[in-house]
Amino acid sequence: MFESLTNQLTDAFRSMTGRGRLTESNVREGLELVRKALLEADASVEVAGQFVDTVEQKFLGSEVSRALNPTQQILKIVNEELISLMGPVDSTIPTNEPYTTIMLCGLQGSGKTTTCGKLGKTLLESGRKPMFVAADLQRPAAIDQLEILGGQLGVPVFVDRESKDPVDVCRRALKEAKDKNVDVVILDTAGRLHVDDELMAQLSDIERKVRPDQVYFVVDAMTGQDAVNSAKAFNSALELDGVILTKLDGDARGGAALSVKAITGVPIKFIGVGETLEALEEFHPDRMASRMLGMGDVMTLIEKVQSKFDEKELERQQEQLEKGVFTLDDFRKQMSQASRLGSMSKIMSFIPGMGRLSGLLGELDVDPDKEMRKIGGVIDSMTPEERRKPDIIDSRRKRRIAAGAGVDVARVNELLSMHERMAGMVKNFSSLGSVDRIRALQQMTRQASANPFGMLGPAKKGSTGKRLTPKEREEQRKRLEKLRRDKKRKKK
Repeated sequence: MFESLTNQLTDAFRSMTGRGRLTESNVREGLELVRKALLEADASVEVAGQFVDTVEQKFLGSEVSRALNPTQQILKIVNEELISLMGPVDSTIPTNEPYTTIMLCGLQGSGKTTTCGKLGKTLLESGRKPMFVAADLQRPAAIDQLEILGGQLGVPVFVDRESKDPVDVCRRALKEAKDKNVDVVILDTAGRLHVDDELMAQLSDIERKVRPDQVYFVVDAMTGQDAVNSAKAFNSALELDGVILTKLDGDARGGAALSVKAITGVPIKFIGVGETLEALEEFHPDRMASRMLGMGDVMTLIEKVQSKFDEKELERQQEQLEKGVFTLDDFRKQMSQASRLGSMSKIMSFIPGMGRLSGLLGELDVDPDKEMRKIGGVIDSMTPEERRKPDIIDSRRKRRIAAGAGVDVARVNELLSMHERMAGMVKNFSSLGSVDRIRALQQMTRQASANPFGMLGPAKKGSTGKRLTPKEREEQRKRLEKLRRDKKRKKK
């Protein structure tokens, strides 16, 4: 997410690091790179210009702390202004009597019906009782798709395949909602172009006669300024309450996220970050600014861990650890839970200072499901006693295990080494209470924010702390490129 923007902003700040003193000329030179980064991210010219002017005025003024060095001051101001540009946002969905009505609208192909399903799942997880209304009468497949999503989630779907009037469908759906004991009704309207006067008039008619409590505009983030222009046009016709940006996980630029609130005045409420029904997140401007600046997003990672990990299983493992027990079966369960968070590069993108490295990994990233199958194959080749007591696995046993799993001995050694390291890490981390775990990760974020340029500096070599020379960094880059080429050849 935002790889291109993050890299360009990082380079802009890096160009100013190492200067003992920044002059007005140096500041303007660096901020011109920031302006260029925003424009290439497809932010509007107006937004980019105003943003840079505000940062420059604040830096040259007296609004910043002199306890920070000049480059840290600029980064602090840029971070604050990014948050201000995209916020504030309230992602809560109001609770009204007898129910809350949400109308989804947007362009054709923006992912509106899928977003309806995602929003329904989010509501279910928060204890709400949603109902879907198939008000898209332009695309027959939309009704089928919504019924399938409703079936998967156990959410009732109001359908009338005979009607040609979406206003009538919505009105009758609201009457039925009272009988079904639901508290949120989501109207999935037809996609339309904002230049189609007839269909826009139809949408206005639905809003005027049905009177939804919230109107959300669903738009593809990867369309950049087109997304902002469309949101502006829809807002003029409907008075939007929020925007849902879809496909944000594939957006390397970030122009829509940067500009939509500033241009339309309408906040981004949710973001779509994948194809599954779980892939809808509340929009947090502070976390998004942190990602854009390459400073990670630890709080979102914490929330993902809490939602994906089995608390009862973690409690059972904690009891085992307190007894000094961490078997290979426990290791497999830990790895399986971790794999639910996604690929390694995705996890790294949330960790302060690791976003740039995750971008370098790119196609080298391993498939978590495939990796888990390999780990499971090796562990399944062991006896129950070996899984309980890995210390008894000698060279003879390793050869037998490797042969049974169809791998070489080095793979078995690697697994045992991973288990040994994990045992120590998990034991230390599990000794903390859940509140202390969150505090530890929050402290990591605070430290990263206080000294961001410690992360933006050159990569370090191994565990020695020695910085890589320019020559060594170039060799490292060449090795990564060679690995990418080799992987592509294997795929072919």
